[in-house]
Amino acid sequence: MLRSFLILICFGASVTCSQALDIFVSPAGDDANDGSSAAPVATLARAQTLARQSAGTAPVTVSVADGVYYLPETLQFTAADSGAADRPVLYRAENEGNAVLSGGTKLDLQWQPFRDGIFVASTEPGLAIDQLFLAGRQQRMARYPNYDAGKKTEAYQGYAADAFSKQRASGWTDPTGGFIHAMHRARWGGYHYRITGKDSDGEVTYEGGWQNNRQMGMHNDFRMVENIFEELDAPGEWYHDAGANRLYFIPPPGVDLSRATIEVVRLRHLIEFNGSADAPVRFMTLQGFVVRHAARTFMETKEPLLRSDWTIYRGGAVLLSGTEDIQLLDTEFDQVGGNAIFVSRFNRRVVVKGCHIHDCGASGVCFVGAPDAVRDPLFEYRQKNDLSKVDRTPGPKSNQYPADCVVEDCLIHGIGRVERQPAGVQITMAQGITVRDCSIYDCARAGINIGDGAWGGHLIERCDVFDTVQETHDHGSFNSWGRDRFWSSDRNASQKIIDQEPQFPFLDAVETTVIRNSRWRCDHGWDIDLDDGSSNYDIYNNLMLSGGLKFREGFRRRAWNNITVNNGLHPHVWYNNSGDEVFSNIFMAAPQGVRAPTPTAKGKRVDRNLYFGHDPAMKDRYAEFGWDRHSIVADPQFIDPASGDFRVRPDSPAFDIGFENFAMDQFGVKKPSLKQIAETPEIPALEIKGETATPRSDRGRVATSQPSFWLGARVSDLTGSEFSAYGVSQEEGGVAIKEINSGSDAAKAGLTEGDLIQGINATPVKRVSDLLSAYQQVGDAVLTVKVIRNQQPVVLSLQNAPRIVMESAGTADDFLALALTGRPSGKVDATPSPRNAPPATLIDGKLQHSYGPVFANGVTTGAYRLDLGESKNISSITSWSTNLNGLRGPQRLTLYGSGSSTDPGWDVSDRSKFTPLTSIDTRRAAQDVFNAVALRSKPGQPLGKFRWIVWSVQPVTDRAENTAFQELRAQ
Repeated sequence: MLRSFLILICFGASVTCSQALDIFVSPAGDDANDGSSAAPVATLARAQTLARQSAGTAPVTVSVADGVYYLPETLQFTAADSGAADRPVLYRAENEGNAVLSGGTKLDLQWQPFRDGIFVASTEPGLAIDQLFLAGRQQRMARYPNYDAGKKTEAYQGYAADAFSKQRASGWTDPTGGFIHAMHRARWGGYHYRITGKDSDGEVTYEGGWQNNRQMGMHNDFRMVENIFEELDAPGEWYHDAGANRLYFIPPPGVDLSRATIEVVRLRHLIEFNGSADAPVRFMTLQGFVVRHAARTFMETKEPLLRSDWTIYRGGAVLLSGTEDIQLLDTEFDQVGGNAIFVSRFNRRVVVKGCHIHDCGASGVCFVGAPDAVRDPLFEYRQKNDLSKVDRTPGPKSNQYPADCVVEDCLIHGIGRVERQPAGVQITMAQGITVRDCSIYDCARAGINIGDGAWGGHLIERCDVFDTVQETHDHGSFNSWGRDRFWSSDRNASQKIIDQEPQFPFLDAVETTVIRNSRWRCDHGWDIDLDDGSSNYDIYNNLMLSGGLKFREGFRRRAWNNITVNNGLHPHVWYNNSGDEVFSNIFMAAPQGVRAPTPTAKGKRVDRNLYFGHDPAMKDRYAEFGWDRHSIVADPQFIDPASGDFRVRPDSPAFDIGFENFAMDQFGVKKPSLKQIAETPEIPALEIKGETATPRSDRGRVATSQPSFWLGARVSDLTGSEFSAYGVSQEEGGVAIKEINSGSDAAKAGLTEGDLIQGINATPVKRVSDLLSAYQQVGDAVLTVKVIRNQQPVVLSLQNAPRIVMESAGTADDFLALALTGRPSGKVDATPSPRNAPPATLIDGKLQHSYGPVFANGVTTGAYRLDLGESKNISSITSWSTNLNGLRGPQRLTLYGSGSSTDPGWDVSDRSKFTPLTSIDTRRAAQDVFNAVALRSKPGQPLGKFRWIVWSVQPVTDRAENTAFQELRAQ
């Protein structure tokens, strides 16, 4: 007899009464028992069978005693297991944290010494081992290079470019079954591959690489291999030869294997709630367990998520699909191989509370709806809809998505131990998800990620998120995307439709997402990163400790009453009339825009902020766009910043711009047992911008930066957050076109402002010096340019672009292509006045091994100007120099032309008078006694019609020494 049972009493009409049912489970129990406290059952599967007899008609409690419960198969709950609002079903550990649900098996092994500190034991036939645990701690597959816990922010805690090179693989007898792990080329997550063997040439063969939705190939350096027998060489490493049924292991120092507990993993999912919208699993609770030994799933991470950078595996140690009012309480997820909790498709009011989730192979908690709930879904970043034809109906298409769910008072850390595109909490195709009172840290990528705008309404509050983006790049402690129906990688297409339909961006982001009262720190990205298209956000009362606040594209983002320590606002590539508002914040750096703001793309309001610094002009960086006209530069008078209390004192000037204090002691987990072990972020020392520094003794020789031009377009290296704005890694780099005249050669060739140049005729271009060097080497070959435009590669062929011709000679008479002939007419002058010789000697028709009219050391803005007397079509501009003292032969200059009929002056930045042609830098080229450089047009394609030619030069040595120019020509 069960201790409690259902009683049916009839009084005329049928009336059902119920009495609570208690079922007991114990490792010492027997499934033949009745489940009473005196006669417990042994397994949860048997307890489930007993519970179903009363589920939904009476409250049911399944009490699980201390011990380890090795699940032979996934425990699956269906609608038949459901409770009711007043008759819930509860599975609970009798003592929180002492009942372990395991998806693994304990092995009984007889260890024998093998060699080199390796021990070997026989295993049962058919045993597959994905993970191995020693005394509850996960050990590592044999790998190269070896794991180094001290390399916390390095890829895989140890990487090598030769991880699977032919040379390395030559020492492997048979690597079949090994794995390659490699970071994404731009470090946007990673890839994983299964090794299939070696080909006839000894090269490693493999399959996989589908784990990232931005397919750009693996990183050249950040690679690691595992599960290779020959790489078994470090304590804690193991290798299982499944064919020979032999397990090899190097135990850590001091471990007695004869007494050790060895466990291996079998199941991917330990518990599943499998219902549907029509027949959901309802009113069930799991409480107080430890969930352990769930298999890794990185080779099954294949499903792309709505144009995000992710693919995902739709599963976890606990999987919920088709549920209502399910609770996961006070449960520890310990070293699971994939996602800990996955809430898939239709789910309502799921609560995850008081849980400790740590050392996960993938993500902590995932809320992921079904793509068929989205209107006009796209999956790969480059895919585009015809925006004129997409569905204009707001909101979801079906109910197949999680909604009104909560993650509360949880400690989540050690996220992404295997996969490199995870999050502590992931939200995609969902609505109304609350993340509250959580501490999230030690993450390979984001702490909290929202993958799209569908369908908003999320609330993130009182969270503490830090130590994120540890091995990856271009992300944030909070990260979001909004590549929704309105968004296109062709920004102009989106802008055109939005100008006509201002509500277009809110068809998916129908409800406002709120981020408030939280603390963020990301040292390898942004604290809060609202990336591509993220729209409809309210962000207030946040303390940002490192990376600051980024808004890229998107609409209606409102940020107020936030504090950014040692940083500020990062506006990236805004749309016109975005409606963004940034006000009443305390910043410690001026806004750092990338292709924003512009006269039309300047938001609704950026004003009434306080900038903490000593430079009164720091608030005026974008004054021309109406920003910060009523902002102030002042000391906010933080109460105790060294201890993390960034509230301001009663007499703070911050109150004058509308700032209000918010609590500094409410961030993160509150549950006492979790708060006791939770880490907190390092509080940075204040770095107050604009403090007076001691002048350098050599400040007169500090070079002044001059703009660089190529084919008439102003170009520059990428710095800081610009890599993110252009969607490239720092390793790849590139040269950005910052300004382009419609009549320039660059514009004629099809280049546009915002393009990023990454290659010239198959030569990689990472910076301006690479661009100029590669351009100078093209000669008469067809000029091809690799461009990244809207984060997508484009190759342009420039048939009629002018070319650079370089020639060096031992004597003046040895020049062939650039022979000096005749003596030109005209006049030449210079600013400032050069030394050693008058400027007129630059057109005397002579090459001498002398200084010529050289600018003094330390002059960084010297310029020579040739007046041809009248405007004429110019097809060639040449300059000759001599390599005096082995230092002064290289030429570093920018050429400008002017068609002015009168003296145009020297301000080459005045576009009404001067046309930039190109910059030249021959410091990488070989130098002889004499050197000549010419800019030449294609036949019939003059460089322009000019009277004046200006050579704006810069020093060519580290000691700020200038070139010894000898002759100048323009014809």
